[in-house]
Amino acid sequence: MDAHARASLTIGDLAHRTGVPISTLRSWEKRYGFPEPRRQPGGHRRYSDADVDAVLDVLARRRGGLSLAAAVHRAEAPQVRSGSVFAELRRLHPLLRPQVLSRRTLVSMSHAIEDECAARAADPVLVGGFQRERFLRASYDRWRELARTAQVAVVFADFDTRDAAPPRRGVPVEVPIPPESPLNREWLVVCDAADLPACLVAVERPGGGADPAAERTFEAVWSVDPQVVRDASRIATALADDLRPGWRDALDVPPQPDPPGASEDLYRATLLFDRMVAYIDAAH
Repeated sequence: MDAHARASLTIGDLAHRTGVPISTLRSWEKRYGFPEPRRQPGGHRRYSDADVDAVLDVLARRRGGLSLAAAVHRAEAPQVRSGSVFAELRRLHPLLRPQVLSRRTLVSMSHAIEDECAARAADPVLVGGFQRERFLRASYDRWRELARTAQVAVVFADFDTRDAAPPRRGVPVEVPIPPESPLNREWLVVCDAADLPACLVAVERPGGGADPAAERTFEAVWSVDPQVVRDASRIATALADDLRPGWRDALDVPPQPDPPGASEDLYRATLLFDRMVAYIDAAH
C-alpha cells in the first residue's frame, strides 16, 4: 500500500490528533509547504499517520527552543544515518554514475560550478566540503564572495570548535567535522538554486592521503538535475544541523519549495559530459 492510499485523515482529524488548530495547519502549509496533504479529485486534503508524527515532531522541537522554520526543516530533513553525503546521494539516486577523477579535475569542476554560481545563481543555498581547514583557507576569498550574495553558505572542515564564529549572513557558516566523520574523506560543492542547480560530490579513495596532492584520486558523482541537487543540499544541511545545532535559527533560513524534475534532454547531456570528463581526466 502506498502513501497516498494510507492518507485517509481529514484536516480536522489531523488537528484533533495533534492539537494544532485547522487555521494554523493551513497557515503552515501556505508558508512552509508543511504538512503537505494528498489531494482528492475534489481538492479535499487528506493526511496520513506519518503527517501526524511529523506535526508532533515540530511541536516537540518548538518546545525545545527551535524556531518554527527550523523545526519544520528538521521534521522534513532526511535521516542521514551514514553521516556521508556521497553515500546517501548514491542511495537516493542509484543511476548516478561514479567516476574516478584526479584532484586536479575536481578542482577545475569545482571552480566552474563556483564561478557560474557567482555569476548567475539567484539566492542559492551553497555547501562546500573541504576535509581540512587549510584546504578551505586557500579558497576562502572565493567562498566569502559566494556567501555574500547567497541565501546561506555552509562549509565543512576540521575546524576547532572553540574558534567557531557565530553564524551570520554574508559569511560562510563553519561546521566542524569530528575525526570519525565520513566527511573527512568527502569533497562537496553544491549550488542549490532554482536558476542554476549543480552539485559535485566525491569521496577520496583509500590510500591517497599520503600521496602528493596531484596524485590524490576520488570517486565522484555530479549532477545538474534539480531534484538530485536538492537532495544533496538537504542531506548536507541535515548533517550541518547535527554537527552545529542552532546555525539555522541564527540565520532564519526558510524552507525551499520542491524543484522540478529533469528532462530527458538534460539526462542525455549529462551522459555526454560524463564521457567528456573521463577523457579529459585521463589526458592529465
